[in-house]
Amino acid sequence: MYRDKKIALVIPAYNEEKLIGQTLANIPECIDTVYVVDDKSPDNQNSVILKCAEKDRRITLVKHEENQGPGGAIITGYLRANQDGHDISVVVGGDFQMDLSEVNHLLDPVVEGKADYAKGNRFLLSKLQDTLSKMPKIRLFGNWIITVLTKVASGFYKTMDVVDGYTAITSQAIEVIDWSRAWKRYGYPMDFLIRLNAYGFKIIEVPRTAVYLPGERQSQIKGFNYAMKVSPMLIRNFFWRLNFKYLFVDFHPLVFFYYLSFFLVPVGLGFGGYLAVDWLFFGGYNVTAPRAVLDALMLISGFQFLLFAMLFDMECSK
Repeated sequence: MYRDKKIALVIPAYNEEKLIGQTLANIPECIDTVYVVDDKSPDNQNSVILKCAEKDRRITLVKHEENQGPGGAIITGYLRANQDGHDISVVVGGDFQMDLSEVNHLLDPVVEGKADYAKGNRFLLSKLQDTLSKMPKIRLFGNWIITVLTKVASGFYKTMDVVDGYTAITSQAIEVIDWSRAWKRYGYPMDFLIRLNAYGFKIIEVPRTAVYLPGERQSQIKGFNYAMKVSPMLIRNFFWRLNFKYLFVDFHPLVFFYYLSFFLVPVGLGFGGYLAVDWLFFGGYNVTAPRAVLDALMLISGFQFLLFAMLFDMECSK
């Protein structure tokens, strides 16, 4: 128990034979149950997990019959933890990249009711220089790009380090959210943020230490494929969140501001491009003052609608 709350630890595991043992050897006393979810891993990780379970009775191995991805493994752990009566579920990877001695930093704001979901952030000021010195530059750039997209898609404009999977969530949030529609592959942290926002749950970020073991490739994410799969998901989920949160669950006119901007800006850019090509290559016979003014109005209005929509969305998601 941690401050009278029953705590579960969920660990998605796939090809973690080398590092899962170190992860399980460092489980703090405040954790009541550890659910290691084997996502049909082809390596020998389960033998390592079962040996650790002989020494620590808190460890339970849960097996998937089919590979679902890390998000799917976490959802399995969430549902099992709720079924067994846990108040809060913490998630860490099986790659020993998350310092479990810092777990109380995530648990405290959730226990105190300040948030329904706490997530690690390796870029908060107290950890910024340490993270910048450890994280590979290509990953820093990819993290920044995905973070910008996720800010807009999720409505949590103040969040950073959106790919970080060190989290804690309440049993209420697990129970309310429809996880059957959630993204189960890599990119799940961003999908989870979008769903938390859509259902009106509060999140908080806490600083956490970035851990990189010398000579070990801990992350199994491949940058280009990751971006190609995650970006379309973020776009789809953005529109789902708008419709679900601002039309179905409640109503806010910002949804119309967004849709008007999505109509006016592309039309304005297309019409402006047509006028520019006509002016440059065909003598500009179709370029008239009213058409130029109309195009300018569409672009100005479209960008204004977009900025107002983002501002209102930011305010609603504080």
